Amino acid sequence: MKARETLHLLILGGTAEARALADAAHARFVERLRVTTSLAGRTSAPKIPEGALRRGGFGGATGLADYLGAAQVDLVIDATHPFATQITAAAQTACRARNVPLLALARPRWRAQSDDRWIEVADAAEAASILPKLGRRAFLTIGQRGIAAFAPVSGVHFLVRLIEPPAAPLPLRSHEILLGRGPFTLEDERRIMQRHAIEVLIAKDSGGEAIAAKLEAARLLRIPVVMLRRPEHAPGAGAASTEDALRWIAAKLEDP
Repeated sequence: MKARETLHLLILGGTAEARALADAAHARFVERLRVTTSLAGRTSAPKIPEGALRRGGFGGATGLADYLGAAQVDLVIDATHPFATQITAAAQTACRARNVPLLALARPRWRAQSDDRWIEVADAAEAASILPKLGRRAFLTIGQRGIAAFAPVSGVHFLVRLIEPPAAPLPLRSHEILLGRGPFTLEDERRIMQRHAIEVLIAKDSGGEAIAAKLEAARLLRIPVVMLRRPEHAPGAGAASTEDALRWIAAKLEDP
Protein backbone atom coordinates (compact mmCIF):
# COMPACT_ATOMS: atom_id res chain seq x y z
CA MET A 1 0.00 0.00 0.00
CA LYS A 2 1.09 3.54 -0.69
CA ALA A 3 1.71 5.65 2.40
CA ARG A 4 -0.39 8.77 2.82
CA GLU A 5 1.01 12.19 3.59
CA THR A 6 1.65 13.18 7.21
CA LEU A 7 -1.56 13.26 9.25
CA HIS A 8 -2.50 15.18 12.37
CA LEU A 9 -3.83 13.07 15.25
CA LEU A 10 -5.69 14.68 18.16
CA ILE A 11 -5.82 12.57 21.33
CA LEU A 12 -8.42 13.63 23.87
CA GLY A 13 -6.45 12.72 26.95
CA GLY A 14 -6.15 12.92 30.70
CA THR A 15 -5.69 9.20 31.32
CA ALA A 16 -2.68 6.90 31.56
CA GLU A 17 -3.88 5.19 28.39
CA ALA A 18 -3.90 8.50 26.49
CA ARG A 19 -0.36 9.28 27.61
CA ALA A 20 0.89 5.80 26.65
CA LEU A 21 -0.80 6.09 23.26
CA ALA A 22 0.72 9.51 22.57
CA ASP A 23 4.19 8.25 23.49
CA ALA A 24 3.83 5.11 21.37
CA ALA A 25 2.29 6.87 18.36
CA HIS A 26 4.97 9.57 18.44
CA ALA A 27 7.71 6.94 18.50
CA ARG A 28 6.22 4.56 15.94
CA PHE A 29 4.93 7.01 13.34
CA VAL A 30 7.27 9.93 13.99
CA GLU A 31 7.76 10.87 10.32
CA ARG A 32 4.18 10.23 9.22
CA LEU A 33 2.06 11.50 12.10
CA ARG A 34 1.80 14.72 14.07
CA VAL A 35 0.40 14.05 17.56
CA THR A 36 -1.42 16.56 19.73
CA THR A 37 -2.84 15.64 23.14
CA SER A 38 -5.62 17.74 24.66
CA LEU A 39 -5.89 18.00 28.45
CA ALA A 40 -8.93 19.54 30.10
CA GLY A 41 -6.81 21.05 32.87
CA ARG A 42 -8.58 19.54 35.91
CA THR A 43 -5.26 18.31 37.35
CA SER A 44 -2.70 21.04 37.97
CA ALA A 45 0.41 18.88 37.44
CA PRO A 46 -0.42 16.16 34.91
CA LYS A 47 2.18 13.85 33.45
CA ILE A 48 3.07 15.27 30.04
CA PRO A 49 2.96 12.99 26.96
CA GLU A 50 5.15 13.14 23.87
CA GLY A 51 4.12 15.43 21.04
CA ALA A 52 2.26 18.73 21.15
CA LEU A 53 0.02 19.65 24.07
CA ARG A 54 -3.22 21.62 24.21
CA ARG A 55 -4.71 22.64 27.57
CA GLY A 56 -8.25 23.67 28.42
CA GLY A 57 -11.72 22.96 27.12
CA PHE A 58 -13.01 23.47 23.59
CA GLY A 59 -16.36 25.07 24.34
CA GLY A 60 -18.55 22.10 23.48
CA ALA A 61 -19.06 20.34 20.17
CA THR A 62 -19.08 23.55 18.15
CA GLY A 63 -15.79 24.73 19.62
CA LEU A 64 -14.21 21.32 19.06
CA ALA A 65 -15.42 21.24 15.46
CA ASP A 66 -13.90 24.67 14.92
CA TYR A 67 -10.61 23.47 16.39
CA LEU A 68 -10.56 20.38 14.17
CA GLY A 69 -10.86 22.62 11.14
CA ALA A 70 -8.42 25.30 12.25
CA ALA A 71 -5.76 22.80 13.36
CA GLN A 72 -6.31 20.58 10.30
CA VAL A 73 -6.91 17.50 12.42
CA ASP A 74 -7.23 14.30 10.37
CA LEU A 75 -7.88 11.74 13.13
CA VAL A 76 -9.29 11.86 16.65
CA ILE A 77 -8.90 9.30 19.42
CA ASP A 78 -11.06 9.77 22.49
CA ALA A 79 -8.95 8.37 25.33
CA THR A 80 -10.66 10.31 28.11
CA HIS A 81 -11.97 8.84 31.35
CA PRO A 82 -14.92 6.46 30.81
CA PHE A 83 -17.11 8.83 32.86
CA ALA A 84 -16.15 11.96 30.87
CA THR A 85 -19.48 11.96 29.06
CA GLN A 86 -19.52 15.60 27.95
CA ILE A 87 -16.28 15.56 25.96
CA THR A 88 -17.12 12.14 24.51
CA ALA A 89 -20.48 13.40 23.24
CA ALA A 90 -18.84 16.57 21.91
CA ALA A 91 -16.22 14.52 20.07
CA GLN A 92 -18.86 12.38 18.39
CA THR A 93 -20.82 15.42 17.23
CA ALA A 94 -17.78 17.42 16.12
CA CYS A 95 -16.18 14.54 14.21
CA ARG A 96 -19.43 13.84 12.37
CA ALA A 97 -19.71 17.52 11.45
CA ARG A 98 -16.14 17.64 10.12
CA ASN A 99 -16.13 14.09 8.71
CA VAL A 100 -13.07 13.25 10.82
CA PRO A 101 -12.54 9.56 11.76
CA LEU A 102 -13.02 8.99 15.50
CA LEU A 103 -11.86 6.07 17.64
CA ALA A 104 -12.81 5.53 21.28
CA LEU A 105 -10.06 3.98 23.41
CA ALA A 106 -11.79 2.66 26.51
CA ARG A 107 -10.47 0.51 29.32
CA PRO A 108 -12.33 -2.81 29.69
CA ARG A 109 -14.95 -2.74 32.43
CA TRP A 110 -14.22 -4.37 35.75
CA ARG A 111 -15.96 -7.69 36.33
CA ALA A 112 -17.14 -8.88 39.72
CA GLN A 113 -15.73 -12.17 40.95
CA SER A 114 -17.74 -14.81 42.74
CA ASP A 115 -16.69 -13.65 46.22
CA ASP A 116 -17.09 -9.91 45.55
CA ARG A 117 -19.87 -8.02 47.35
CA TRP A 118 -20.83 -5.44 44.74
CA ILE A 119 -23.96 -3.32 44.71
CA GLU A 120 -24.25 -1.70 41.29
CA VAL A 121 -25.96 1.70 41.09
CA ALA A 122 -26.78 4.11 38.30
CA ASP A 123 -25.08 7.18 39.77
CA ALA A 124 -23.73 8.93 42.86
CA ALA A 125 -27.22 9.95 44.02
CA GLU A 126 -28.35 6.32 44.14
CA ALA A 127 -25.12 5.36 45.91
CA ALA A 128 -25.76 8.03 48.56
CA SER A 129 -29.32 6.83 49.11
CA ILE A 130 -28.27 3.29 50.07
CA LEU A 131 -24.99 4.06 51.81
CA PRO A 132 -26.21 4.36 55.44
CA LYS A 133 -27.54 0.80 55.26
CA LEU A 134 -24.13 -0.57 54.33
CA GLY A 135 -21.69 1.02 56.75
CA ARG A 136 -20.72 3.99 58.88
CA ARG A 137 -17.19 4.47 57.57
CA ALA A 138 -16.96 4.83 53.80
CA PHE A 139 -13.99 5.01 51.43
CA LEU A 140 -15.08 7.41 48.66
CA THR A 141 -12.94 7.01 45.52
CA ILE A 142 -14.94 8.67 42.74
CA GLY A 143 -12.95 11.90 42.34
CA GLN A 144 -14.27 15.38 43.10
CA ARG A 145 -17.14 15.33 40.62
CA GLY A 146 -20.15 13.68 42.19
CA ILE A 147 -19.14 14.23 45.81
CA ALA A 148 -21.95 16.76 46.28
CA ALA A 149 -24.47 13.92 45.94
CA PHE A 150 -23.28 12.62 49.34
CA ALA A 151 -23.82 15.95 51.14
CA PRO A 152 -27.22 14.91 52.62
CA VAL A 153 -25.82 11.66 54.06
CA SER A 154 -25.70 11.66 57.87
CA GLY A 155 -24.20 9.14 60.23
CA VAL A 156 -21.40 8.21 57.80
CA HIS A 157 -17.75 9.28 58.02
CA PHE A 158 -16.05 9.55 54.63
CA LEU A 159 -12.42 8.92 53.76
CA VAL A 160 -12.17 10.79 50.44
CA ARG A 161 -9.26 10.02 48.13
CA LEU A 162 -8.30 12.80 45.72
CA ILE A 163 -5.34 13.42 43.43
CA GLU A 164 -4.84 16.93 44.79
CA PRO A 165 -6.43 19.15 47.46
CA PRO A 166 -9.89 20.50 46.58
CA ALA A 167 -10.24 24.18 45.74
CA ALA A 168 -13.12 24.53 48.21
CA PRO A 169 -14.23 22.64 51.34
CA LEU A 170 -16.07 19.41 50.55
CA PRO A 171 -19.82 19.48 51.30
CA LEU A 172 -19.71 16.41 53.54
CA ARG A 173 -20.83 16.34 57.16
CA SER A 174 -17.97 14.18 58.38
CA HIS A 175 -14.88 13.44 56.32
CA GLU A 176 -11.12 13.44 55.94
CA ILE A 177 -9.10 13.70 52.74
CA LEU A 178 -6.43 11.25 51.59
CA LEU A 179 -4.26 12.48 48.73
CA GLY A 180 -2.82 9.98 46.29
CA ARG A 181 -2.30 9.18 42.63
CA GLY A 182 -2.36 5.62 41.29
CA PRO A 183 -1.16 3.05 40.65
CA PHE A 184 -1.86 1.65 44.12
CA THR A 185 -0.71 -1.71 45.45
CA LEU A 186 -2.92 -4.28 47.11
CA GLU A 187 -0.97 -3.98 50.36
CA ASP A 188 -1.34 -0.20 50.37
CA GLU A 189 -5.09 -0.41 49.79
CA ARG A 190 -5.60 -3.07 52.43
CA ARG A 191 -3.57 -1.08 54.95
CA ILE A 192 -5.64 2.05 54.28
CA MET A 193 -8.93 0.21 54.71
CA GLN A 194 -7.82 -1.47 57.92
CA ARG A 195 -6.27 1.66 59.42
CA HIS A 196 -9.43 3.69 58.79
CA ALA A 197 -11.80 0.85 59.73
CA ILE A 198 -13.54 1.11 56.36
CA GLU A 199 -16.90 -0.66 56.16
CA VAL A 200 -17.91 0.19 52.58
CA LEU A 201 -16.10 1.26 49.40
CA ILE A 202 -17.66 3.57 46.79
CA ALA A 203 -16.08 3.37 43.32
CA LYS A 204 -16.75 4.10 39.66
CA ASP A 205 -16.47 1.34 37.08
CA SER A 206 -13.43 3.06 35.59
CA GLY A 207 -11.63 -0.13 34.61
CA GLY A 208 -7.87 -0.40 34.24
CA GLU A 209 -5.15 -1.82 36.44
CA ALA A 210 -3.84 1.35 38.12
CA ILE A 211 -6.67 1.56 40.66
CA ALA A 212 -8.02 -2.01 40.64
CA ALA A 213 -6.16 -3.01 43.82
CA LYS A 214 -8.84 -1.38 45.99
CA LEU A 215 -11.38 -3.89 44.67
CA GLU A 216 -9.11 -6.80 45.52
CA ALA A 217 -8.50 -5.37 48.99
CA ALA A 218 -12.24 -5.00 49.55
CA ARG A 219 -12.73 -8.59 48.42
CA LEU A 220 -10.11 -9.90 50.85
CA LEU A 221 -11.55 -7.85 53.73
CA ARG A 222 -15.15 -8.79 52.85
CA ILE A 223 -16.08 -5.11 52.42
CA PRO A 224 -19.07 -4.31 50.20
CA VAL A 225 -18.46 -2.16 47.13
CA VAL A 226 -21.00 0.33 45.82
CA MET A 227 -20.12 0.42 42.12
CA LEU A 228 -21.27 3.28 39.89
CA ARG A 229 -22.10 1.85 36.47
CA ARG A 230 -20.21 3.15 33.49
CA PRO A 231 -22.26 5.41 31.19
CA GLU A 232 -23.27 3.96 27.85
CA HIS A 233 -21.96 5.83 24.83
CA ALA A 234 -23.19 5.94 21.26
CA PRO A 235 -21.83 3.05 19.15
CA GLY A 236 -18.79 3.68 17.00
CA ALA A 237 -15.27 2.49 16.32
CA GLY A 238 -13.66 1.32 19.55
CA ALA A 239 -10.37 -0.05 20.87
CA ALA A 240 -9.63 -1.80 24.14
CA SER A 241 -5.85 -1.33 24.18
CA THR A 242 -3.04 0.90 23.01
CA GLU A 243 -2.00 -1.70 20.44
CA ASP A 244 -5.52 -1.77 18.99
CA ALA A 245 -5.41 2.02 18.66
CA LEU A 246 -1.97 1.92 17.02
CA ARG A 247 -3.23 -0.58 14.46
CA TRP A 248 -6.15 1.76 13.70
CA ILE A 249 -3.73 4.65 13.18
CA ALA A 250 -1.51 2.51 10.91
CA ALA A 251 -4.51 1.62 8.76
CA LYS A 252 -5.47 5.29 8.42
CA LEU A 253 -1.91 6.12 7.32
CA GLU A 254 -2.25 3.78 4.34
CA ASP A 255 -4.19 4.47 1.17
CA PRO A 256 -7.12 2.08 0.53
